[in-house]
Amino acid sequence: MRFPKRPLKITFISSFFLLLIFGLSSHLRAPESASKQADLATTEKAGKYIFDREAAALYRSRQQQLQLALQDYFKKAVSAGQLVGAGVSIVKGDSIVIAEGYGTKDIRRGDGVDGHTIFRLGSLSKGFAGVLAADMIKQGKLSGEAKVRDFIPEFQLGDRKNTDKITLTNLLSHTTGAPYHSYTNLVEAGLPLQDIASRFVQLKPISKPGELYSYQNALFALSELMISKASGKQMSEYLLERFFKPLEMCSTFMDHKSLQNSENIALPHTRRRRGWRTNNLNDHYYNAIAAGGISANALDMGRWMRFLLGHRPDIMDSNALSIAFRPNVEIPGRSKYYQRWPGHESSYYGFGWRIHYFKEHDTGKKQIVWHHGGSVNHYRNEIALYPQDDLGICVLLNSNSRLSSTVIPDLYNIVRQVYQKNTPEFASNRFEDTDPSL
Repeated sequence: MRFPKRPLKITFISSFFLLLIFGLSSHLRAPESASKQADLATTEKAGKYIFDREAAALYRSRQQQLQLALQDYFKKAVSAGQLVGAGVSIVKGDSIVIAEGYGTKDIRRGDGVDGHTIFRLGSLSKGFAGVLAADMIKQGKLSGEAKVRDFIPEFQLGDRKNTDKITLTNLLSHTTGAPYHSYTNLVEAGLPLQDIASRFVQLKPISKPGELYSYQNALFALSELMISKASGKQMSEYLLERFFKPLEMCSTFMDHKSLQNSENIALPHTRRRRGWRTNNLNDHYYNAIAAGGISANALDMGRWMRFLLGHRPDIMDSNALSIAFRPNVEIPGRSKYYQRWPGHESSYYGFGWRIHYFKEHDTGKKQIVWHHGGSVNHYRNEIALYPQDDLGICVLLNSNSRLSSTVIPDLYNIVRQVYQKNTPEFASNRFEDTDPSL
């Protein structure tokens, strides 16, 4: 039987447009990765994007291997009673490869954690404040050498001469010379920062400004007042405008009410004799956002890490970001948990970030790691970026688990083993079976 030619032509044209629409929609549905990332299996040539089947298969294979390895790792940890729930994000290049959850949000109900489940960040908040300050310094809106007293007249630590030497850099790098954790109790009691600032006149410094690392919450939080005065905006408003909205961090909050009203939140837990007990959310640190008042989920932390690794130069370039990661003071000793990570050589503090130097035992490779831990309201979190590997790892826990002290090197080793393999193991080579959209 012969078919008319006209319908054939229409069918061909219709098919062409369907394929074109499918191709465009496939490209547009990849919001979590930019087109130039090699692992996303696209290359740019003469203005056209060419799909690389082998690279796509390798990307998908590595992603699947990571998913399986992480499922096994956290399933064992939950079964052993080491933790309740975890939100995990892993960034490689400009791709959020993993943004998933493990375990439960509330031990009483058994609801599972996913990549959208919100956790309180604790001192991971300091990294946001440090990067915001770096951005303002780069723009000339604020100086690292700005004197605290010029912005907060009621502040005094030691005599007037000593006070006049204390700068924004000292606040952000824990080098004011104040005793360890000075007035953290006042932050947790909810006192306004202006009131806390006026109390430091009662303390005797243990060193000159800039000489000694002495970790602080209250003094670090005073950077919030300096940033607000220099910008003319509340810090929460400025973070939202400068980072959270442009990065589409839609589940990142800086107040207690928003967290309480969230439907997908991991509740905090404390250990008891035969397991874990669910605790209530408290309102600590919302008076000191810079020190510990931010909450977020694994997906938003993936977006944050991708930005920190320099993959959003439209928001902040690498030169500005580098200001936050400059070592300002050495962290002495060998007793901190991160100082016991394999290959650790030395640690320093920048603006809200620890900067570690490692040497890998098997390769001798020197490695820089930007890192911080966080603890608040029985949440315990870790974030680490490996700029030489273009890698970021973040783990959010709703329990103060001992696993937190080793989870970063544990996951780094898992990622390293997966990415050392250059041939796909699980992914199909067929185009329709690969999905480079993460």
